[in-house]
Amino acid sequence: MNIPDIDLPRVVVIGAGFAGLKLARQIDTRFYQLVLIDKNNYHTFQPLLYQVATAGLEPDSIAYPVRKTLRKKKNMYFRLTEVNQVKTQEKIVSTSMGELKYDYLIVATGATNNYFGIDSVEENAMPMKTLTEALNLRSKMLQNFENALNINDLDKRLELMNVVIVGAGPTGVELAGAIAELRNRILPKDFPDLDFRQMEIHLIEAAPRVLAAMSKQSSERAYNYLKKLGVNIYTDMIVESYDNNLVKTKSGKEFKTDTLIWAAGVAADHPDGFGDDLRARGNRLKVNEYLQLTNNEDVYVLGDAAYLETKDFQNGLPMLGAVAMQAGAYLAKQFNRKARKKKIHPFKYKDKGSMATVGRNLAVVDLKNSKLGGTFAWLTWMFVHLMLLVGFRNRVIVFINWVWNYIRFNNGLRLIVRPYKKKEDASN
Repeated sequence: MNIPDIDLPRVVVIGAGFAGLKLARQIDTRFYQLVLIDKNNYHTFQPLLYQVATAGLEPDSIAYPVRKTLRKKKNMYFRLTEVNQVKTQEKIVSTSMGELKYDYLIVATGATNNYFGIDSVEENAMPMKTLTEALNLRSKMLQNFENALNINDLDKRLELMNVVIVGAGPTGVELAGAIAELRNRILPKDFPDLDFRQMEIHLIEAAPRVLAAMSKQSSERAYNYLKKLGVNIYTDMIVESYDNNLVKTKSGKEFKTDTLIWAAGVAADHPDGFGDDLRARGNRLKVNEYLQLTNNEDVYVLGDAAYLETKDFQNGLPMLGAVAMQAGAYLAKQFNRKARKKKIHPFKYKDKGSMATVGRNLAVVDLKNSKLGGTFAWLTWMFVHLMLLVGFRNRVIVFINWVWNYIRFNNGLRLIVRPYKKKEDASN
């Protein structure tokens, strides 16, 4: 890889997500040469992917160019490539563009979908972890409504219209609420020939309640909000297969749908080169209190890829954007302190709460000393997410879209710009 050699320690960061980008923005490159690697040339604000999938926002509203973010930093190099392997003994990162030596390596590669070994679901379900997947989901749903207009068989038409979402964490709940609002307010205007009263939205969760990681009070509120919007909720239910548009569950319940959305779990996504002894639950890599890979002080792991047990989180820190951003800011600060020969401090995650939105004026927020719901929680959710977006332009665009959609009861432009093709069709 063509990176100049200079008389500074080289810090290689894999991943421009929440953790990697935070570190890259805050590390002092007067003391380090920074090389940031990612397979995309943009940072994606993943919490709002569901709004792209449901046509509430356009992709450029939640994506920001990496080069533009870091263009004022000296000794910084961005490379658009995929990492194949890390050779920790030789301190080399092997990529599709060649090999790159490092002095310090930061693995901030995030997470991918966890299908729990269900091959039929992995082959046929719709994931939503990337911008491309969100656009695929949007196109697929809109295409299904267009196709449903030309089908006389009621069962086949409903098969195209109905949606099943697996996983009632924040992503699943927010997606279910957004699709329900589309069905209730928007789609009947776009497709007056379809009876959307017959369209069903099913939300399936293996845990005893929705938003199981949040408080019981917020879980109950979210459940009631979803029921108010007309979402069918099934808890303590596990999906075992999805073939020929038929969702089968271990309890015997079955659903016919052409759209199964998988939001049921995540697993750490990192390159090869790390032994099984370094891996913990969710394929995460074990780190110490300084976020260093176990037994390797030159390799750091941040965000969803890292597994760190603490007194408050004995199953590892949660795989949340807040953890990733705090870890990125922490490590940048420690590198800056190291360059000035100052003492290094261990990482301490500060849990500032969690939140999820369900729909218009409907959200839940868990804070340390209070549990919020309804309109105030919804406004809180909006403000926090606006402030976390990268770039002033993105904040303005998202804010204007939200205000416009709220006033006009409209939800963006439902354009099929890039038609969705199934995997087998795309390969032909």
